[in-house]
Amino acid sequence: MKKSAFKFSSFQEPTLSPFEKLFNIFKELIIHTSGDFDEAIEWLRELDKEYKLTDENYTIDDFVNDLLKKGYIRKEISANGDSIKISSKTERLLRKHVLKHLFGNLKKTKKGNHKTKYSSSGSDENLNIKDFEFGDPLDRILLTESLKNAIISSGENDLSLKKDDLVVWNSNHNSQMSTVLMIDVSHSMILYGEDRITPAKKVAMALVEYIKTKFPKDTIDILSFGDEARPISIKDLPYLKVGPYHTNTVAGLDLAFDILRKRKNNNKQIFMITDGKPSCMFTKDGFYKNSAGLDNFILDQCYNRARQAKKNKIPITTFMIASDPYLQTFVKKFSEVNNGKAFYTGLDGLSEMIFEDYDKNRRQKLR
Repeated sequence: MKKSAFKFSSFQEPTLSPFEKLFNIFKELIIHTSGDFDEAIEWLRELDKEYKLTDENYTIDDFVNDLLKKGYIRKEISANGDSIKISSKTERLLRKHVLKHLFGNLKKTKKGNHKTKYSSSGSDENLNIKDFEFGDPLDRILLTESLKNAIISSGENDLSLKKDDLVVWNSNHNSQMSTVLMIDVSHSMILYGEDRITPAKKVAMALVEYIKTKFPKDTIDILSFGDEARPISIKDLPYLKVGPYHTNTVAGLDLAFDILRKRKNNNKQIFMITDGKPSCMFTKDGFYKNSAGLDNFILDQCYNRARQAKKNKIPITTFMIASDPYLQTFVKKFSEVNNGKAFYTGLDGLSEMIFEDYDKNRRQKLR
């Protein structure tokens, strides 16, 4: 009998150092605590008591010292006393961490992303990135971007560069995408003991990292909306918190329009993550709010923004983290007016839906 050329062995879980084991837990805790280092370490100590994460050879205090040595945290001196904050190095690492965990098992984007009718002039302005195909010149492989893909797909501790990780310069003239992601930070995002803001933050961080890695010429802007709307810088995403706010959807959409107006890309879109009804807005007479049911005055202003977006060829995709029938009725009409899309999802499916919708839109013209 002919012997097989393949050798099989049982799966062996990678051996992690005491620091690596704690660091994986710490990254999750620091997101849940909105970047509060002291609270994250307090939670880690409680987990250690319950699950015996450390021993006398490596303690939580040793872990904190290693975080300092490796540059993941920094000491901050102020008039109110010394404190410890996470570093910019950790902020970047958190985006890679959530990207790997949320989107790591999903398929890579397909090539041929919404090409325009215009041909390439060969200038750097028209260069883009595409997946490596047999026959592509080896000198056009982008080593840095390919290594980033390998880290995302295989992890930093077991780096393996595969063909699917390779990307090359593509001189085809491709339309680029500008996206605004709106995140609801009203009080309902933590109401009834359900944490909805942490998954929303994770999705935002992962989407940012995915776009920066895969489509560096696309743009992604994040904004939060509660009583008012404000832009969120990428580095501030881990610190985003819910407040005692109402839901000013109108202000969020107006800010999204202002941001997209400044973007020169042909394709523009808005993603909105929310779990509540529009309940407030600014008027010429001041701040108007009504939390009792659906207010037609506020809804009409939302519908007006939906029509405005449609007129400007900006589709709005709403991800409703709620199951209330009357809220779904509003979202359905809002989407019909805009000719956009609506997803009614739980927290578990949020990341997959946003990723897949971005990927789909990235492969077609939104005009």
